Amino acid sequence: MRRLDTLLALIPATLAVSLGSTAVAAADLAPTSSAPTPATALPGPVPGTRLTESYVRMVTRDAYFWAWPMVNVYNRRMTFAHVPEPALLGGTVPIAPLNELSMLHSYVDPSERAVACPNQDVVYGISLLALDVEPVVVQVPDFDDRFWVYQVVDTRTDSFADLGKMYGTKPGFYLLVGPNWHGTVPKGISGVFRSSTNTGVVIPRVFMDDTPEDHKAIQAVVNQIDVYPLSKFDGKAKQHDWSKSPSVPAPAGGSGETKWVDPDKFVDELPAVLKDTPPLPGEAARYARIQSLLDAAAKDPKLKAAMTDEARKAEAEVVTPLLQFRNYGIPLPYNWTTQNNGAAFGTDYFTRTAVARSNIFVNKPNETKYFYQDLDQGGARLNGKSSYTVTFSKEQMPPVKGFWSLTLYNQDHFFEPNAIKRYSVGTKNKDLKLNPDGSLTIYVQNTPPEGDKRANWLPSPKGDFSLYVRAYWPEPAVTSGQWTPPPVVKSTH
Repeated sequence: MRRLDTLLALIPATLAVSLGSTAVAAADLAPTSSAPTPATALPGPVPGTRLTESYVRMVTRDAYFWAWPMVNVYNRRMTFAHVPEPALLGGTVPIAPLNELSMLHSYVDPSERAVACPNQDVVYGISLLALDVEPVVVQVPDFDDRFWVYQVVDTRTDSFADLGKMYGTKPGFYLLVGPNWHGTVPKGISGVFRSSTNTGVVIPRVFMDDTPEDHKAIQAVVNQIDVYPLSKFDGKAKQHDWSKSPSVPAPAGGSGETKWVDPDKFVDELPAVLKDTPPLPGEAARYARIQSLLDAAAKDPKLKAAMTDEARKAEAEVVTPLLQFRNYGIPLPYNWTTQNNGAAFGTDYFTRTAVARSNIFVNKPNETKYFYQDLDQGGARLNGKSSYTVTFSKEQMPPVKGFWSLTLYNQDHFFEPNAIKRYSVGTKNKDLKLNPDGSLTIYVQNTPPEGDKRANWLPSPKGDFSLYVRAYWPEPAVTSGQWTPPPVVKSTH
């Protein structure tokens, strides 16, 4: 990995005020110079200062938690850097060379483990950006009435481009550039979006009904979605038949998400991540403090070992518990939780890392509102040993301009294979049965419900699981908090 360049030494300013033993007038106590302005350089850590192990551990724990999402995204870039052509990893996960795109042509396969909490409401794609290498062109076809949104985030998982149906984005070509790019925008580009970091991610999402007819109809527009380096732009729309993408073998994995952040490698990887991600306003001191640890660790193997040990502890004790939705977020009625600043975290480091650990790459709230649930109405953990109902009254259907869904995830936040291959229900389903009063009851259980209820069955695994409501292009009632999901009621029979 590349090492972080040594930060420029900050020039300290000294201010000496001496007072005699005799009394002085109030005016004599006035400062001899004005307080530092934001543009004034303040003293930072002095290079070569001896640091105690306990201090190094304290700062490392904070740095690990803070940097976790950035290391996560950057390591995805490092993985994509070795990809020779757009393909499907293990036949399920789109993967492509840096600054290029790979698209699915149908719903994501339940076996994927690259990104936790996938959904089966959209056709996905992904592109890992290396904007320090070259700007990229994002191709937007004419989606007509179909819902779509391109998520475009930086290394911090914050959005830096608005591309989607909710923005009234017109078909055309859009340019994504890095923080230091000052080139000429070629003719034919409809808009330019600048990232504050060199690394980023583009994730197209295009809604698809769960019908054979729509699976067929969507192909023409999906094949016109593309991302490619500016040097390949010629003003002409490119097309791919994404259904013919080659499959490459996937490494063996576990039941959880791919381990994009490894505490054992954290100390070695962090310098490159920091260099790739310039500090936000107010973060310069944080960067300097972390750099002082990295400099000390480079000279003292014992301090480096202490940093790695503390990174392991931070992963286990602070980050891992945030996989559980009930451990973070804004509490809502009936034990649901949510967050209001997805993809716009700024300096909300806690929520940023919590979301990255549990369901990374969420959209902004005006694009998608997310509601999380680990518990039933009585506060007990959702588990397949019990059966549950979720009933949306006729007046309380999720108010959206796009679509909505209720998705079920196993304890690792992935799909659990089931006999009817159903992992979510909502707008995409055309065969759901309404109750006589117009309400909609979803039956969440491990075994099929009786009779007509089977049409509204959302199969659960035998163990713990979570529920997850998505409201794409939500109405103001959703974003304002006026609408929240109904309770998850445990069945008594």
